[in-house]
Amino acid sequence: MVGVRLILAWLETFPGDTWQQRWNASPAAAAYAGWTDPLVKWGRANGRKPGFPTLSAGLLVLNCADIIRPDLHWLAKNPSGNLRPAMATARDLQGFTRLELSVPPGELTTKTGSQALKVVAQVLAAKGGLVRDITVGDLLEMVQVKNRHASPPVRLAYKWLLDQGQFPAEAPSTLNHAKSRAGQVGPAALVDRYHLRCKPVRDLIVAYLTERQPALDYNSLKLLSHHLACLFWSDLERNHPGVDNLRLQPEIRDAWKSRIAVKTVRKCLPDGTISEVTEPRRSAPSVKMSVRAFYLDVAQWALDEPQRWGLWVAPSPVSEADCTSKKAEQEQKARADQRTRERLPILPVLIRTAEQRLKEAKARLSAVDAAPLGSTVTVLGETFTLPRTTSRPDGHPGHVHDPNGKQRNLRAEERIAFIAWATIEILRHTGIRAEELLEIGHHSIISYKLPSTGEIVPLLQIAPSKTDKERLLLINPELADVLSAIITRVRQSDGTIPAISIYDMHEKTWNDPRPVLYQWAVSGETRAISSNSVRKAINETLAATGLMDKDGDPLRVQPHDFRRIFITDAILNGLPPHIAQIIAGHDSINTTMGYAAIYPADAIEAHRSFIARRRKIRPSEEYRAVTSEEWEEFLGHFERRKLGLGSCGRAYGTDCAHEHACVRCPVLIVGPDEKPRLEQIRENLTVRISEAEREDWLGDVEQLAVSLDAAGEKIAQIDARLERKRSPILLGIPTFDKILPRVAGSPDDRF
Repeated sequence: MVGVRLILAWLETFPGDTWQQRWNASPAAAAYAGWTDPLVKWGRANGRKPGFPTLSAGLLVLNCADIIRPDLHWLAKNPSGNLRPAMATARDLQGFTRLELSVPPGELTTKTGSQALKVVAQVLAAKGGLVRDITVGDLLEMVQVKNRHASPPVRLAYKWLLDQGQFPAEAPSTLNHAKSRAGQVGPAALVDRYHLRCKPVRDLIVAYLTERQPALDYNSLKLLSHHLACLFWSDLERNHPGVDNLRLQPEIRDAWKSRIAVKTVRKCLPDGTISEVTEPRRSAPSVKMSVRAFYLDVAQWALDEPQRWGLWVAPSPVSEADCTSKKAEQEQKARADQRTRERLPILPVLIRTAEQRLKEAKARLSAVDAAPLGSTVTVLGETFTLPRTTSRPDGHPGHVHDPNGKQRNLRAEERIAFIAWATIEILRHTGIRAEELLEIGHHSIISYKLPSTGEIVPLLQIAPSKTDKERLLLINPELADVLSAIITRVRQSDGTIPAISIYDMHEKTWNDPRPVLYQWAVSGETRAISSNSVRKAINETLAATGLMDKDGDPLRVQPHDFRRIFITDAILNGLPPHIAQIIAGHDSINTTMGYAAIYPADAIEAHRSFIARRRKIRPSEEYRAVTSEEWEEFLGHFERRKLGLGSCGRAYGTDCAHEHACVRCPVLIVGPDEKPRLEQIRENLTVRISEAEREDWLGDVEQLAVSLDAAGEKIAQIDARLERKRSPILLGIPTFDKILPRVAGSPDDRF
C-alpha cells in the first residue's frame, strides 16, 4: 500500500474533483515512457525515495479498484505482466473463468491466446466494468491503438467474446480489415466523399441515386455515384468555378468531354522516379452514358413530378453518338484475346511448376517438423536452423533460419503453395469466376444419379454470382482429387468443416456463416482466404517459372484469365458454344464468344476455298509444267532489274513505266551500299538547281526539285533501316520450344 498512498498524495497536488480527473491533469497520464519520473522527483523533494516496483504495484491496485483508469494508449505503452491475473482476481474472476472455459484449450496455451486475455484485462482497466460489459467499440479502439503486428490478440479476443454471444447479431464476424469492411453507406455518404460545393446539385445527385438505388446492386450504385459526383460535377466545379446549373454552355460541355477522354496516371520509372503520363480513359464511354442517362431520367421524371424534378430539366451534354463504345469494345476484345493467346500455351508449365513447388514445400516442412528443436536440417539442398523453443501447441517450430540468417516460415510457404496448386487446378477444370471459387462450400459437392444407367456422378454446385444463376458442373477425377485434398486440409478433428462468414467486397456485406473450403487459420482465428491472397499465390508460382511477357516483364496471371483460357480451350476442342455458355453461366452466347480467343480458322479455310475455286476458272495452260525457255526468261527478267542505284521492283513481265527516271521511281529498291551514290546525286542536283535558278531555267528548276526530293526520301529510308538494325532486336512471338522448358524424362522431348 506504500505505492498507493504515495500516488494518491502526489495526485492531490493536481486540480480535480475525482482521482481520475487529477490523474488526467498530471504529467503521468500523457507520459507513456517514464511516467514515474515526475512522481519520483516529487517524492524526493518531500523526503521520500520511491522505486519503480513500488509505484507500479500501487498503480496496479488503483487500476483493479477502478479508482484510476489510464487510457488504452497508456496501457499499451506500459504493459504489465501482472495486469491480467490481478484484474481477474480483484475485478471479475467469474467473467475470466467463463471466458477461459469457452475457449478451445489449444488457443489458450499459445502466445497469441495469452496476449488476448491480456487485451481483455487492458480494456477493463481503461473502461471499467466487467468482462460482460466489453463492447465492439472497445475492441475497435484497441485495434487502432495496437499496430498491425500486435493486432492478432485483439482479433482473437473479439472472436472469443463473439462466440460467447456477448455482441449483437449485427456485429461483424471478425475485426480483420475492419476499416475496409465497414459495410454499405447510403447515397448521401457516397456523394459527400467528393465534397461538392454546389449544395443544390449535390442534393439533386443524392435524390437521383436514391431513386435508382432499389434497381441497382451496391457496387453499381457506388460506381454511378463516382461517375456523376466525381468524374462529372466535381470535375466541372474544379475546372469551371461558379457553375451551378445542369444547363452547360457549349464551351464548358466540350471542355469536359475532352478532359474525360483521358486520365493522368503516375508511373514508377526504372530509376525509381515517379512520372505522370496521360493516357486514354477506357471507361470514358461508360461515364458519358451515365451522365446522359442522368439527364434523360430527370427529364422523364419531371413529367410525373414537375415540382421535384422540373427545375433541373436541361439538354443533355452527351449525345447518343458520344456514347458509342463499339471501338472501345473491339479494342478491349483484342487486348483480352492477346492476353489469352499469350497465356494459353504456358498453362502446362504453370501446372507442373505448381505441383513441383507444393511437393518441395511439403518436403521442407516434413523434414523440419521431424527434426528436434535447436538442430540443423538440410533438405533439397537448403540448410535450416531450428529455434530452441517454440510456442506452438504441437511442439513444431514456427520459423526457421537459412544460412544467410533470413527468417522463413515454411508452414506459410507450404500453405501458399497448396492454395496456388488448388486454385490453378479448380479454375482450369471449371472456368468459374474468382468470387464463385471463394464461395465453394462443403455442401457444394453433390451426387446425381443418371436416369439411363443408374450411375452416380459427382457434381459441383456453383452458387449464384454475377448473373444470379445457379449451375451444376461435372466433377472429373482430377478435380475430385483437388477438392478431396482441400476438404481433408480444412476438416477439423470431429470431421466437420468450420462455418465462417465471408465478406462480399462488392456488396459490402457479411454473408451468413457456411462451411466454405477456402479458409485457413491465422493467429488463432479461422477466416476466409481473400482474393488478394489467391492472386499472390498464383503469381508467386508463375514467377517461379521464369516466363516473361512480350515486353520482357515477368508474366502475370489473374484468376479471370483461367476463365477465358477454359472457354477458349473448350471451344477449340469441339465443345459447342451454346453448351459452353451454360457451363460458364453467361446470359448471352455473344458473351461466351467474346471470351473465346479463337484463331481465325474459318477465315483461313474460306480463303483456301476461294483460291481453289479461282483455279478452276483460270486457263488450264497456266498450270502446266514450265519449259526451260520460260524459266530462262523468268530468271533473265530479274537479272535485268539490277541498276546502279539498287534493284528495280517492277512486276515480272512488265516494262519500265517511268522512263528509267530511277531516282523518282517508287519501286526502286536501294540498300545501304547505295547511300554514298545517292548523296553524290543529291549534291549534283543541288548544284544544277542553283545553276538553273541563276540562268532562270524555271522548267528545269521544277523537275530537278522533284528529283532532289526523291533522292532525299530514299536516303532517309536507308537511315531508318540502319537505325532499326542498331535498335534492340524483336524476336517475334515465342514458339513452344522457346517458351517452355524441357522436362527431363518427358515422352515428347520437343514439347
